[in-house]
Amino acid sequence: MYTKFFNKPKYLLGALIPAIFSFNVSATVIDNTFDGGIPANWGCTGNCGVAGADGVVTAAPTGANNYGWVSTDNGVNGVGLDGLVGTDGSVLTSNLFAANAGDDLEFFFNYVTSDGAGYADYAWARLLDESLNQVAMLFTARTKESGNIVPGIGMPAPEATLSPGSVEIIAGAPSWSVLGSDSNSCFSSGCGYTGWVQSNYSILTAGSYYLEFGVTNWTDTAHDSGLAFDGITIAGVAIDPVAVPEPAGVALFSLALLGLARIKRNRV
Repeated sequence: MYTKFFNKPKYLLGALIPAIFSFNVSATVIDNTFDGGIPANWGCTGNCGVAGADGVVTAAPTGANNYGWVSTDNGVNGVGLDGLVGTDGSVLTSNLFAANAGDDLEFFFNYVTSDGAGYADYAWARLLDESLNQVAMLFTARTKESGNIVPGIGMPAPEATLSPGSVEIIAGAPSWSVLGSDSNSCFSSGCGYTGWVQSNYSILTAGSYYLEFGVTNWTDTAHDSGLAFDGITIAGVAIDPVAVPEPAGVALFSLALLGLARIKRNRV
């Protein structure tokens, strides 16, 4: 009788623990992350949004209805990578997510620009730690008159593996509504789009991370550019927010511990 009675708290705690540590997360099916708009727990500086197949940017290879995008059109001043020129642009940052060492971080991107030689804009994706320090420059894209434009002229090399590995601009004045009034226009040679490119990066150290997408004008604010992206996975699944115990769960756990303490006192 005594043993049975004393084991009851174990069963009680066993039943409570799943509820106590029910995490306040919003599970996401990654292939349609952007079908409902930019996720509420992502942060945008400047002009960010979602779109479906539009002009030169086809539907993403994931098969989703919408992809995410950032644009220099209606962007904000002071956007750019440290140590590089940047005027106005936009940045979208994911929620904080957990990853293990060896996990593959994958996504697709498509860089589109109406600005060519001499003033070529650029875009990027970075992996940041929970203090927003750069962990890896996944890719950079900047046009030049010919040849590989990822990373492009004057840009740091990508640390992710890209497919295709060499990306040349599909030349011409690109039609994409995200470019605003600069859609269907081009300044000099180098305008166009990359088409969808896959990025794959193997996480080196377990931890919590942010994924950042950005685009900026170079030295002027004319002739806009944008970046589309979709299919973001970590180890093949959605990047869900880092789990945080709900306050109610913490209180419930405290009650359970208090009950266990009272049972122990009754034994004495």
